Amino acid sequence: MSEETAQPIRRAPMDGGPVGDAAAPAKLARLGAEIASFNATRAALKQLQDALALANADRFAEAASMAEAALKLDGNIVYGWHLLGIARDKVDDRAGALDAYERAFALSPADPDIAHDLGRLAFRMEMYPQAEALFRHCLARQPGAREASNNLGALLRRLMRFDEAVEVLRTAIMAESEAAMLWLTLGTVIGDQGDIEQAEIFYREALRLDPHYAKALYNLSNMLFAQGKADEALGHCRRAIALADTPEDLAMMRFSMATMLLARGDLAQGWSYYDARLDKAFAEPIHFMTDRPRWTAGTDLNGRHLMLFGEQGLGDEILFANALDDVLAAVGPEGRVTLAVTDRLLPLFRRSFPNVAFDKHLTLKREGRAFRAAAGVKDWSEVDLWAPMGELLKAYRPSIEAFPERPGGFMAPDPARVAHWRQALTDLPGLKVGILWTSLVLNASRYQLFAPFEHWEPVLRTPGVSFINLQYGDQSAALAHARDKFGVEVWTPPGIDLKNDLDDVAALCCATDLVLGFSAAWTRLGTDRYPWYSQVRAFAPESHGAWEAVMGDIAAALALEATQGTGAPAAG
Repeated sequence: MSEETAQPIRRAPMDGGPVGDAAAPAKLARLGAEIASFNATRAALKQLQDALALANADRFAEAASMAEAALKLDGNIVYGWHLLGIARDKVDDRAGALDAYERAFALSPADPDIAHDLGRLAFRMEMYPQAEALFRHCLARQPGAREASNNLGALLRRLMRFDEAVEVLRTAIMAESEAAMLWLTLGTVIGDQGDIEQAEIFYREALRLDPHYAKALYNLSNMLFAQGKADEALGHCRRAIALADTPEDLAMMRFSMATMLLARGDLAQGWSYYDARLDKAFAEPIHFMTDRPRWTAGTDLNGRHLMLFGEQGLGDEILFANALDDVLAAVGPEGRVTLAVTDRLLPLFRRSFPNVAFDKHLTLKREGRAFRAAAGVKDWSEVDLWAPMGELLKAYRPSIEAFPERPGGFMAPDPARVAHWRQALTDLPGLKVGILWTSLVLNASRYQLFAPFEHWEPVLRTPGVSFINLQYGDQSAALAHARDKFGVEVWTPPGIDLKNDLDDVAALCCATDLVLGFSAAWTRLGTDRYPWYSQVRAFAPESHGAWEAVMGDIAAALALEATQGTGAPAAG
């Protein structure tokens, strides 16, 4: 088990996880035939047949126990281990399922079904090299297998090996052109590469082949929303929700509905769907480590001790702090609020909210799941209620009007460090503008939220402006590009860790005249500003990937600021 930073969940991803159900009736029937023909002791086979009957009745915990008993009698029954793996997988015992599948695979490495089921579990557990090897192993023995081809393509997409994914999926489609799932997954790969028009064609082809294909409706809805076709997108998403056939798909689709509604400014409905992010069936939920009752909006907090967990990404923790003053008022002078946030935020949060007790949270990954704990809480009996931090929004930000006007913001940087950085910036001529342009946490969906650095040229060429690098990580290539291609020297502040010293980064930002950066679409909440920060101006591309126009708009606004000094920060 290792400590990791939780990945932000800024918008619903296009569906692209592994498909297939090892416990589907046809697959269990095939497994039953294999068990019946296997040469083993009568008692062991009888118990395995009983286990299979329990699995067919969706009684997977009992099926697992019965299969374990059979394997104690004869541990060489390969299909017994396969059945045990399926049963454990269905009750979410990933470690146990992995062990059983591996034992089955060791006994029968040529069986493509075992290899595929093991590969699918490895995919979900983020064991990507092993999953790829197993899918390729399966396809070597069963060329063109629909699910294995689809899942290999989805895995290569997850690894951003797009050309390989396209080749795998196109080969499979040539062999089986009526397979809707293959068209769907090919659409996600093409869409991730920026060709949303072609992706839409593939999604519609999947729906032509299967008009009730919930995942195709879901992906199409996200694609249409990215094109600015909100009403059509929401209609497709509602149909997808009605047709969802697994709890995981339903949670994913409800979360997509939340982000679309919030992006339109329909906060009341949006927050009602936003709970889907915490559904245990969601592909990447955070499991909060506490046994206390969960607080929900509407529950009286007066005099209570509320424990809050920061959730999603670092930026989300800052956004959700917008409502901390509200919850402090709700608990009253006799109540308490404790908040666990990422340790990089602790100095800034403690200064900004002196009446909140702060702790750091730890996020641990195990078996492909994320578990979040409050490191400093020793006695949970002192806590009355707990909530994920985003729950505050449903209670205290039910409308755009509920966001307070705070010209000075709601975070308090270190005044001494602000003065330090203002002095350090005095030698830079003109308007002093901090910039950040990417994230080091990118995946196939998330990287589309950021304009490629080449599109920054009109902004960086704005006369009368000095640019300050706020982007953490090794950015030497981008800075060299700005210098050699744009003729612009971006100043990098000395003696600051831009990733880890967020308190000093906050002070540096306050010392600049403006900061340019990126945010997710839904966080604008249907406005042309940024309700979380009333002093921020928002710019958004009119359609997916239309960066050239929006960066031109930012450049024009920045030029006006440089000549007139309107004092309005900007956010891309």
